[in-house]
Amino acid sequence: MAERGLRVLEQEKTFFGKITGTITKLLIPTKVGINGLLIHAKRSNMLKAFENYENEDNHDETNKKEVLLKKYEDMFALYLESIDKYIMDSIYKKVKNDTATPFERNALSKYYEVVHLKETQYMEYKYRKQKYLLELDYESLQTQNKEKLLRRYQVFYVNKMETLYKGILKNYSIQLADHVVSSQRKNEIYDNIFQTLEEYISCILPIKMEVEGEDTYKEILSQYDKFSTFLAGKLDERDIIEKKLILLGISRTLFTHSLPLIVAEQCYIKLLKETRNLILDAKTEKKKNNAYEMLIGLIEDYNIRLLSTKIYWDKPKQREEYKKFWEEYKEISKLQDKNQEEYLKQKEILFIKNDLKAVQTNEKKYGKIIQYYKQKLVEMGVMKNLKNSCTTLKEKCTKKKIVA
Repeated sequence: MAERGLRVLEQEKTFFGKITGTITKLLIPTKVGINGLLIHAKRSNMLKAFENYENEDNHDETNKKEVLLKKYEDMFALYLESIDKYIMDSIYKKVKNDTATPFERNALSKYYEVVHLKETQYMEYKYRKQKYLLELDYESLQTQNKEKLLRRYQVFYVNKMETLYKGILKNYSIQLADHVVSSQRKNEIYDNIFQTLEEYISCILPIKMEVEGEDTYKEILSQYDKFSTFLAGKLDERDIIEKKLILLGISRTLFTHSLPLIVAEQCYIKLLKETRNLILDAKTEKKKNNAYEMLIGLIEDYNIRLLSTKIYWDKPKQREEYKKFWEEYKEISKLQDKNQEEYLKQKEILFIKNDLKAVQTNEKKYGKIIQYYKQKLVEMGVMKNLKNSCTTLKEKCTKKKIVA
């Protein structure tokens, strides 16, 4: 789809300018109507092609499935072009002539944001533009009170949006693998990953569960319900980290290949750093304890849910160390049914000792958290706090007379 220069300019306030503006305003409703009919026709053709492709038996000896796929892709491209044309011919002109609704102004503003990506991040632009155009038409359909058409469209919508979100996440994963990327840019990519996951789980997953049924997502329902509690009200720093942790947990089920284990591991490590800092920066003992409890849960998720599935290790030594950790964890797990209190205590000790090893590799950077961990282990009776003391011995001085 060809891009055009998009800039809303003040029209010259001359007699002819005003006349032209008045005529344009009169013509806009007609243009909107024509574009609306065009989108409807292209949408219908695309949905039919999509359903034919999805319903075709893949065991057919002929190449009919491939032909249907090609037709669906062609219809999809024409459908997107019609929405793009609607933005250019209708919304843009309505904003320019100051007759646009707040929704239309917001739509054009978001369109600019997406188009802006084209010069710097083309792959992200490609996925996000398709995603934006589909969102725009979906919002439009929701206002039309056509339940049958909406339900039919939702089947296509969740299918295509899942593909686009996976493409966006995979693109971020590739960017993180680039060793030339600065630490600042990496932090931006991490934030983009969490924001994309939140968008999908907030906007697409509920529709997907409605279309496919909640039973399909039994694995993540409890996590999804927990995530929903963070959608209302103001979140503090601890809540934001906890929400990110839930997002990562859900992503391990929904985006296993698009967000590879190595990228998820980097995200966990970043959250561990943020949580350690949260403990040290806490102003009250209550906030410090809350952050510490979250850290224990985060360490468990990182080690048990993620590292236990890791097959390839860069350093064999790390793999051997994790094996020892895993054996200890399995032994401690035997206490769970016998003595819950002792099980929780021993598990906490194991996690803190393991994380202590990780941060001790850089004592200069993690000196304060190392000290905090050691104090925790002293409180749990694992380490002893030896007081520094010294004794000064008073010595007698004897003077000798030297005879020359």
